[in-house]
Amino acid sequence: MDSILFSTPDNPIPENRTEGYFEAFDGRKLRYALFRCPQPVSKGTVVILQGRNEFIEKYFETIRDLTSRGLWVATFDLRGQGGSARLLKNAMHGHVGRFFHYEQDLTAFLEKVVLPDARMPFFLLAHSTGALIALSAAPQLANRIERMVLSAPFVGLTGQGASAGAIRFLAAAACRVGLGSLTLVRNLKEKPFAENPLTSDAARYRRNMDLAARFPQLCLGPPTARWLLEAFNAIQRVSAPEHLFSITIPTLLIAPTRDGVIPYAAQEALSRYFRAAQLVPIAGAKHEIFQEKDVYRAAALAAVHAFIPGSDAEASTELVGTGI
Repeated sequence: MDSILFSTPDNPIPENRTEGYFEAFDGRKLRYALFRCPQPVSKGTVVILQGRNEFIEKYFETIRDLTSRGLWVATFDLRGQGGSARLLKNAMHGHVGRFFHYEQDLTAFLEKVVLPDARMPFFLLAHSTGALIALSAAPQLANRIERMVLSAPFVGLTGQGASAGAIRFLAAAACRVGLGSLTLVRNLKEKPFAENPLTSDAARYRRNMDLAARFPQLCLGPPTARWLLEAFNAIQRVSAPEHLFSITIPTLLIAPTRDGVIPYAAQEALSRYFRAAQLVPIAGAKHEIFQEKDVYRAAALAAVHAFIPGSDAEASTELVGTGI
């Protein structure tokens, strides 16, 4: 049977896995994969929630890091992107009908794949838009998820040529007149490495660009007006002190200080009312910390392994909160 995952010479598919599709609440098929550790006894399962315009293949390196520590990894492509069902006739438009659909998909994934097939305890590692989904769903996840790690959570927006307020206003106006499935810009221009806001690691940037070039069917163009409006509404909701007070899952906020997509100040502000969270700034890192240079990536992984029980880094718990 052919794999539904894709590989390149410098990004091979991890072994010892199960892959397939699960059915979302509305019948759409979402692509998933479950990776097992080489050790005979697992120390738990990390559920990875991706960012916008990401896909399982982009996390192969991080999956290997986690499974080498005795953890299983379960992940899926968000609806409308990667190898999951697209939502519009123009498959390149990044769209969602309502933000809570992402949360319903996460619930379905936990119930249909993770709970029956993975190993307890369960942890959540979420990046950017995935971290926004996790923040929104967190009050309902307390009985299932032991701990969360949120990387560069999408709680603000910068570097777009227009203010977040202006983008939200335009998105809302488009949705009011029935144009929510249209994008506010024609195309997202690929930035040269020297100007990219995602990573300072040239090799990993080229690897991800090669994935996109070889398998364009996994990629997205710009988000629709509806996606933007739903995301901004979710940001406003999860940033409210009463919502943050309601989250009881112990949480690690990994915040790159040179993030060119999500303002570091917005990530820092989130932690002020988030009683269950601890902020770990990664000085000098850009937005995609798990695609960053080894020095930044290693600092983030050290914090993750010190925070998530079951790794062999318990002796390094003093790293958490030091700002590395």
